[in-house]
Amino acid sequence: DDADDDEVRFALTSEAGLNDGLAFPFTWAAVAISMAGAAPAAWLPQWLAVDVVWRLTCGVGVGLLVGWLLGRLFFSSIAERLRLADLTGGFVALAATFLAYGVAELAEGYGFVAVFVCACTLRSAERSHRYHQVLHTFVEQVERMLTVLVVVLLGGAVARGLLAELGWREWLVALAVILVVRPVAGWIGLTPGKTGPRERAVISFFGVRGVGSLFYVAFALSNGAFPDADYLWGVTGLVVVLSIVVHGITSTPTMAVVDALRRREARRRGREVEATPV
Repeated sequence: DDADDDEVRFALTSEAGLNDGLAFPFTWAAVAISMAGAAPAAWLPQWLAVDVVWRLTCGVGVGLLVGWLLGRLFFSSIAERLRLADLTGGFVALAATFLAYGVAELAEGYGFVAVFVCACTLRSAERSHRYHQVLHTFVEQVERMLTVLVVVLLGGAVARGLLAELGWREWLVALAVILVVRPVAGWIGLTPGKTGPRERAVISFFGVRGVGSLFYVAFALSNGAFPDADYLWGVTGLVVVLSIVVHGITSTPTMAVVDALRRREARRRGREVEATPV
């Protein structure tokens, strides 16, 4: 539909949801290495069995179950009679988030993965139902408010000297993550698909921001034995700040160009269809 997101926006949104969950096994790997040493035999078997296989499987399973149950609840005939969709508003999104995350964490799974899968499962239930737009709008507003809060706190940390000890090497690393690592990895990951080269380039370039990285650094430092905590905070903060500046400045004009090209391509195809003899 015209109201739906295009391929670029949809890919970046879904990728952000997946990244928040799929980064967790690698955070646990860093924690395990910091505690047991770099020798693979000391940490690799348990990491593969627990942190990769079990936690991911549990997160996906819990997300499917919670999403299915909530879908049956809110899109049933009983819900229609009780007008649950009208009475609860967008707060169902928070309920789904907390329920999926909490159950997954209690079962030693990945709560972020469970929330993402729960959202996808809930969305697939009665896909055309008007209530999905209510949930989407509510979640988007909450996300923006929380993002603003985190960015303000990050700005305060920068003002208090978060980046003061970083040198040119750290700046090169941060620039490489944003301008080289992310675009190349994104391009390779999208190459087998049907995404066009223009959309593939835009999707590959955008998407770092990395606000979730702040959570992962805090989590790793509280569970592992890392000697240079301030240094890790500084490098991570630098990447996030640069991403906010670079992608924040370029996102609006880039998407305007992409939308204009998409509309022009649609008009061209429409003229070709009209000119085709029946």
